Amino acid sequence: MKQQTSQKPVASPAETREALLERAARDFAPIRRAFVQKKRDEADRSSRLAEFVTNGDVRGLRAYLFIVAVTSAETPESGWSTTLPGGVWARAFGTTENATPASARTAVTKVLKRLKERRLITYERPKGTWDIQVTLLREDGSLDPYTRPGNQNRDAYLKIPFELWRTGLIDQLSLPALAMLLTASCEPAFFELPTERMKDWYGWSPDTAERGFRELAKEGVIRVHKTYITAPLSPTGTAEVNCYELLTPFIARPARKVAASTENTIEAAGGAGASGP
Repeated sequence: MKQQTSQKPVASPAETREALLERAARDFAPIRRAFVQKKRDEADRSSRLAEFVTNGDVRGLRAYLFIVAVTSAETPESGWSTTLPGGVWARAFGTTENATPASARTAVTKVLKRLKERRLITYERPKGTWDIQVTLLREDGSLDPYTRPGNQNRDAYLKIPFELWRTGLIDQLSLPALAMLLTASCEPAFFELPTERMKDWYGWSPDTAERGFRELAKEGVIRVHKTYITAPLSPTGTAEVNCYELLTPFIARPARKVAASTENTIEAAGGAGASGP
């Protein structure tokens, strides 16, 4: 007689993320614009996001965005923190695939260490447990304590809808596409963003931006509208300009209307930066 064996059902990364997102009791992750780009008067406008892009750290960026998404409450003892067993963090970060439990937890520690080095979080193990407590810091890397954007402050922020995780798109998008999704989420509903200025304005190459935009268009995240403007110094007197539109559900703008929302556009007639760094 064939011996029957039973296997214990194990929650998948998607199921783990969904449970944590439901616990957060909201439908978006708020992230200050300062994570994507510094203010206009800064000499170097690249911010924390550029460090992920230039280091090719897509796993770290996915992990950071998820930490922000699920950390929805402040405590007097530990600030804006989330405490979970190491194994739960591993499933949430997607480090368990083709890995032993020990190596999956080690991968979590490596990710958290990089986020700490970028001054975005702190983390520790509460005494007497195997849990890991992750505490958010302010998104600009200043090491200031985290505060909720829009809650008794006037900081501009973008909203990342939880559909990014619930549809599995977070795992499909490459690092250039994720970076450009965050960048586009800082802009108005229809916006121009000349990729040749990306290095000055955001800290990564035009090629990275173009690859990101192409992927977002392919995945149905953005729509590209081609328009034409007068160009007095062009041989033809006209120039083609891409205007981008974020599509549902990725249509959130900064919560507060700020002049910075249009600061990266190009003047139609002159072809020079309307407001450079």
